[in-house]
Amino acid sequence: MTCIVAVTDGQQVTMGGDSAGSNGWTMQVRSDTKVFILGPYVLGFTSSFRMGQLLRYSLTIGAPDTWDVDRFMATTFIDAVRSTLKEGGFATTKDGGEVGGTFLVGVAGRLYEIGSDYQIGYMVALGALHAMSAVTDLAPAERVTRALDAAADLTATVRGPYSVVQGEPTATGA
Repeated sequence: MTCIVAVTDGQQVTMGGDSAGSNGWTMQVRSDTKVFILGPYVLGFTSSFRMGQLLRYSLTIGAPDTWDVDRFMATTFIDAVRSTLKEGGFATTKDGGEVGGTFLVGVAGRLYEIGSDYQIGYMVALGALHAMSAVTDLAPAERVTRALDAAADLTATVRGPYSVVQGEPTATGA
């Protein structure tokens, strides 16, 4: 299991991830992080370290169209991801459809979940994040870290140290 936690205030995305790598039988703490910044994007992955490495080191994508970020993400961004995962030998075909992996992307103050079928969706606050929603004096990085702590306390396959990254704030009105 992997735990990637992200929050956004509509201007800036803060994301954190644990360091555990497991195959169901064994668990090790990895030195390569599951969250990283790629230009204007904040990414956090699950599914496979190989997929994360391809996204981090091979994905080439420019800044999003600020006039319609959702459209950009669903088309231009996803097309670049599909091409990168195919060229890197990660994408597979199942039941006639192409399958990738699952990851989060923060950009322009927005947070997207990319599904294994390359659909984009919006993330909602869950669990510990929901419990902290009334606490207004916590910085986003502290909220992310506390949510990761809760996941590590309650599961056998989430472990620190955590990596927390924060994207650049979006200009008001973008």
